[in-house]
Amino acid sequence: MHTSPAESIGLTARGPYLDDANAYSDSHLSVSDTLLEDDSDSLNENFQQRPKWRTLFSSKTTNRARRKSSNAGNVTREKRILGKRKGSRLCLKVGLGILLLSLIGSLVVLVLPHGVHKIVDSWGRPGLIGANLASWPTDFSRDITPIRCHSHNDYWRRVPLYSAIEAGCIGVEADIWLFQDELFVGHSIASLTPNRTLNSLYIYPLLDILSKQNPKHTLTPERDPQIHGVFDTDPEQTLIFLIDFKTAGAALWPYVQSALEPLRKQNYLTRANGTEIIPGPITVVGTGNTPFDLVDSDTSNPHHDIFFDSPLADMYEDPNSESLPLGTNPPEATSKEGMQAEAPSTGDATNMERRSDEEGQGKSGTTSDNPDAYNAGNSYYASVAFGEAIGQLWDGKFSEDQLDKLRGQIRGAHKRGLKARYWDLPFWPISLRNHVWDVLVKEGVDLLNVDDLKGATKRNWNKHHGWWKRTKSVSYDVNGGIDGSIEGPAGAVF
Repeated sequence: MHTSPAESIGLTARGPYLDDANAYSDSHLSVSDTLLEDDSDSLNENFQQRPKWRTLFSSKTTNRARRKSSNAGNVTREKRILGKRKGSRLCLKVGLGILLLSLIGSLVVLVLPHGVHKIVDSWGRPGLIGANLASWPTDFSRDITPIRCHSHNDYWRRVPLYSAIEAGCIGVEADIWLFQDELFVGHSIASLTPNRTLNSLYIYPLLDILSKQNPKHTLTPERDPQIHGVFDTDPEQTLIFLIDFKTAGAALWPYVQSALEPLRKQNYLTRANGTEIIPGPITVVGTGNTPFDLVDSDTSNPHHDIFFDSPLADMYEDPNSESLPLGTNPPEATSKEGMQAEAPSTGDATNMERRSDEEGQGKSGTTSDNPDAYNAGNSYYASVAFGEAIGQLWDGKFSEDQLDKLRGQIRGAHKRGLKARYWDLPFWPISLRNHVWDVLVKEGVDLLNVDDLKGATKRNWNKHHGWWKRTKSVSYDVNGGIDGSIEGPAGAVF
């Protein structure tokens, strides 16, 4: 029985029946030869199939290899890109460096001195032009311009005396107390310390300063007959040393005389000889409990080198009279007329008993309220507390009556050859303080009593005037300041 090709394919596809296929004739086998070959191949593939894990492993390995090859390519490309970037950055840095160096070179040429500028900048340096020529023996106060300010309570400053000189103040103040035969300096008994004495804070420093300002050397074995003061820019300017007697004046007096002896021996003290005033680098003025009768005595003050701080409030002169023009400077202290006091007026005031040594400024040791007892021969200042003499400035300005008092007192002091000074000035608000300073200077006050040295030495006090009003009746410019170029009323140079 003949089988169809499909059946023969189906027989050959079943493995258990392969042996039976040998019984068929060769003709049948030859017909399906090609098919059997194909089937044998497929059978071999079926019997020889690999496990799935091998296939998976093989595929992963292949993919990994592919990725490695692709990653290697990417790394190569990235390296090339990074290399290019580094090269660009390097070129940029080099370019910026060259530009910066050229800029620095240009600045060096502009900034560094050359020619005459180099000589000026290097003047005084060893081995160069002008070696050892940059300083002078009297350079202690070089380039400091003296101004008419008084360093109130100078001993309270961090650096007494020197701070005032550095600011240009021509007046300093020391409060002294006598304990255990020593003159201590301080504002109160509680503030006194053993190392703060009149000698340590003022006498010895002044001796040192003046010895430097008046050196002796081989060119002039003898000292210059003209004794120079503490200010190199103005050697003739005296430094006013105000000594405030805090304890009983009569007990203090001999100790003060003794403390001043080193300055006296060097002819450093201003003194009166009966007919004229001989100026010196230091002018000593006694205030507080300083007894006037001891100052005005030939016995207790034989050298007449301690002057009195007289009472300004008692010296009022009508500012509208014509006997002395308003704003006139004090008469020259060197003139005989300036030293002679007018005859005291008659009255009860001349027959007073002597006041005690603890009456305070302008009153201790006095026997009269007659202001003509004070003159250039026995006094230097005429002072008073601002609030006591002028009063409060309501609405931040001087009233007409206050201006009249101010002008009359200054006028009376100048008539007697004395320098007008107000102490206990308003200090706050700053704008009010500056306004008071400005008015006092323009009205002819000779020394401005200040605590704030920096504020006092500014050129323009009224830059920030605040709400405080300027005096309406006085026409001043706004450029206040204690400067030699400032002029007061009636053209009086201050």
